[in-house]
Amino acid sequence: MDSTWFRRFGAAPEGSMRLVCFPHAGGAASAFLPLSRALGGRLDVLAVQYPGRQDRRREEPYRGIAAHADALAEALGPLTDGPYALFGHSMGAVLAYETARRLAAAGRPGPLRVFLSGRGAPSPRPGAHDRLGSDKEILNAVRGLGGTGHTVLDDPELLAMVMPALRADYGALGAYRWTAGSPLVSPLTVLVGDADPVVAVDEAAAWHDHTTGDFDLRILPGGHFYLDDRTDEVRDIITTSLLVAGSAA
Repeated sequence: MDSTWFRRFGAAPEGSMRLVCFPHAGGAASAFLPLSRALGGRLDVLAVQYPGRQDRRREEPYRGIAAHADALAEALGPLTDGPYALFGHSMGAVLAYETARRLAAAGRPGPLRVFLSGRGAPSPRPGAHDRLGSDKEILNAVRGLGGTGHTVLDDPELLAMVMPALRADYGALGAYRWTAGSPLVSPLTVLVGDADPVVAVDEAAAWHDHTTGDFDLRILPGGHFYLDDRTDEVRDIITTSLLVAGSAA
């Protein structure tokens, strides 16, 4: 395992399936600590640590989705030798999807399932909520999304540490343009909060067009960061879906 890119928060059960988790914009691997603990003893949970945050804060963050996904696919390639799945939240959903596309193009084994959370399906035009040009707009957007991590924005020292990653991530999302290509073969499970202020249910449902496999849409109570309060429900969705996928593989 590439220790630069992936963090494991507990012992991996012997012979368990891998679940690789991609954080949201401005987020870090630790965002998936609660889910990792909830899945302990069932899956080998690896959380992606993007450059420019936490223990990689001295590295330059990626400023484009394509280049970031290229690097992630290269790092993830050696881990595709056994059964695995991907889970991405918000910006992480875009990166999980684009990484899966690159792995398929490289002829690597695909994930048994891709979980896409808190993000509408991609299109050739940027989403209205991605076009943020100033720090003030970014901070207002992040505060509007809520979640446990937004409290760091009230601490000037912590804010100075997270702003470079936020600028890079929102800049990457604003510049992202989906390009048409073959849909994924892997089944998709799409999760969205019923009160998400930036992702409508029909936008989440549009991911259906991006796979030739099974499609499952799950609407959970909560906003953009519904996962903070619904970790056990998300755990059950993941484990039930992967048990079915594993038995069919």
